[in-house]
Amino acid sequence: MREKPLSKIGDELLRLRHGLSHTSEHRSPPAGFGVDRSLVSGFVAGELSQQEEAELARQTAMLMPFHWSQPNSYASIMSQITDHLGGQRGLVTWLDRFPGLPRLVARLYVLMGILDRYSENAAVVTALRELRERTPYPAGLKGYLVPETDDDTLAGIAFRIEELLGDEEKDRAVDLALATTACLRQIAPRAEEMDPEVGDLGEVMDHSRQDIQDAAAEART
Repeated sequence: MREKPLSKIGDELLRLRHGLSHTSEHRSPPAGFGVDRSLVSGFVAGELSQQEEAELARQTAMLMPFHWSQPNSYASIMSQITDHLGGQRGLVTWLDRFPGLPRLVARLYVLMGILDRYSENAAVVTALRELRERTPYPAGLKGYLVPETDDDTLAGIAFRIEELLGDEEKDRAVDLALATTACLRQIAPRAEEMDPEVGDLGEVMDHSRQDIQDAAAEART
């Protein structure tokens, strides 16, 4: 994973997004999903083999889209893993070490964190609104955007990516993520005109797009 996207996320990647959709309150992990407690204990103790750690990473990645709806027992397990890794930034960095689903999920969550960060940035929101006055639904975003553009718009896309992951629609989650990076790349120059502090938005989107494309290609092999 490139350092540029990672440097732009906050510390709370697994944030509560259920207020953005009435359907999210009724979603739960599919039957059979879970994290092996013995793997967690071994991980914290530094006793896992490389193969066992990869399996723990896979299980963790599968549960992440349901972080807010997990029973207390699994929430506690996730906390043990996250605390051992030094926080949620450490969690995605760890997942990124494992090709396939863990790496893909890690990079999608980094993008979600970036979207959360820019969702309330006035220059980015204004530039996106201006683009949508010309093109109401940029390529790949129809069906994911509501008509009004405001400070919930990008956070709403982050929720939809997470929702698609939870529904095991990885390809659609990737398509939405890539469409979003392309859209933000397009508005980056205009956003920078209004706020020089977002001058690296285009570069961040380029790096994030490549990261996700690479991980998605690995996950399909």
